[in-house]
Amino acid sequence: MSTATVSDRVFNFSAGPATLPLKVLQEAQENLLCLPGVGASILEISHRSPPFEAIIGSAEADMRKLLNISDDYAVLFLQGGATTQFSMVPLNFLNKEKSADYILQGAWSKKAIGEAKKCGNVNVVWDGSSEKFSRVPTQEEIKPTSGAAYLHMTSNETIEGIEFHYDPNTGNVPLVCDASSDFMHRPLDMKNFSLIYAGAQKNVGPAGSCVVIIRKDLLEQQVAGPHHTMLDYKKMVAGGSMHNTPPVFTIYILSLVMKWLVNDIGGLDKMHELNQKKANLLYDYMDASGGYYKPHAQKGSRSLMNVTWRMRDEDLEKKFIKEAKAARLDGLKGHRDVGGLRASLYNAFPYEGVEALVGFMKEFVKNNG
Repeated sequence: MSTATVSDRVFNFSAGPATLPLKVLQEAQENLLCLPGVGASILEISHRSPPFEAIIGSAEADMRKLLNISDDYAVLFLQGGATTQFSMVPLNFLNKEKSADYILQGAWSKKAIGEAKKCGNVNVVWDGSSEKFSRVPTQEEIKPTSGAAYLHMTSNETIEGIEFHYDPNTGNVPLVCDASSDFMHRPLDMKNFSLIYAGAQKNVGPAGSCVVIIRKDLLEQQVAGPHHTMLDYKKMVAGGSMHNTPPVFTIYILSLVMKWLVNDIGGLDKMHELNQKKANLLYDYMDASGGYYKPHAQKGSRSLMNVTWRMRDEDLEKKFIKEAKAARLDGLKGHRDVGGLRASLYNAFPYEGVEALVGFMKEFVKNNG
C-alpha cells in the first residue's frame, strides 16, 4: 500500500471538519505511536495521568494567553459539539419563569432558538430572514429585553456566510456567543462576553470537543435543578473538564494548534491580518467579476471564514464544482439547504489556496462566458 505525502493534499475548502495546520498534522503523525518520554500513544494514556494533565493544562494556558482570559472565567473542554450547547445554555439559565433574547441571523441561530424554546420563553430581538440572512444587525438594531436571562448571538453563520465584525454591547444582559466557526480568528475583548462556546472542528482542532469559556459569576444565575450531570456547567467547572473521560485526542491536537497560533503565527492580531488578506483577495475578485460571481452577504457583514456566492444558474454551479475538484480545489459545494458555492477559509487554510481558487475562477470565466 502506497503512503500519501504532502504533495497529495488538495486545497480543502470544507466547512468542517476543516483544514488543520500542516505542522500540527506532522507533529501528531510523528508522535502518534509514542509520545516523547511517555512510552505510549496519546490514544492510549489515561486522561488522569500527568502527561495528559500537562497537555490539557498547556491548551488552556495558551488559550488564556491568546484571548487574554482572566481568572474570572473558567475554560472547559466538553463533548457533544456546539449543538449540545444549544440545549446546555438554556437548560442552565432559562426556565418557564424566565425569558432569553436571541438574534435570528441564519440556520444555526435558528436551531439554537428551537432548543431554547423547549426550556422557556424566547424573545427574537432581531430577525434577518426578510433579507435572506444576508447581513448581521447593527448595534443600534440590537435591543436587549430588560431582565432577560441572556442574549444569544452567533458570531459567524457558516451556511449564509455572514459574520459579526464587532462585539455587541448588551448592557446588563449577559451576552452568550456561539463562536463555533470563527473562534480564535481575531482578538476578542472577553469582558464583553459572559459565555462563549465553539465546536473545535473549524479553527482549533478535529471534531470531538467543544470549548466553553464561562464567566464564573454567571454560574450563580443557574436556574433551580435538578440538572443532568453532564449538562451542568457548575459540575463541569468543578471537575475541570474531566468529570468523565474527555475527548483526549481532540484536546491534544487543540493544544498543538494553540502553540501554532502563539509561536508560528504570533498571536490573534497576526491571525486576523492573514484572515482578512485571504478573504479580501476572493471578495475583491468576485466584486470585479461583473456579477459572474455574486456574493450572498452584504458588504460589512461578509464572513472572513465562509465565503458564499451564486452563479447565473445551478447547472453552471455544478460544472464549476466538478471542474474545481478536478483541479484539486475541494469542498466548494454550498450547504445542501441553500445551494450555491462556499469557500471556507479558516485559520489554517493557506493564502496560496485562495490564489489558486481565484486563478481557477478567472479561467472558468474565459471558458464558460
